[in-house]
Amino acid sequence: MIRKIVLATVLSGLVLGTAACNTVKGAGRDIESVGQAGSDAIHN
Repeated sequence: MIRKIVLATVLSGLVLGTAACNTVKGAGRDIESVGQAGSDAIHN
């Protein structure tokens, strides 16, 4: 029983960690695209 609880907790942590990583990566891309758009607006 305890083994199942530990396994479920570990798997949940991995899933949440992966989701958080993708969220941070996406936010980084958004910030990068805003910076690029601002740079393009200044140079054009």
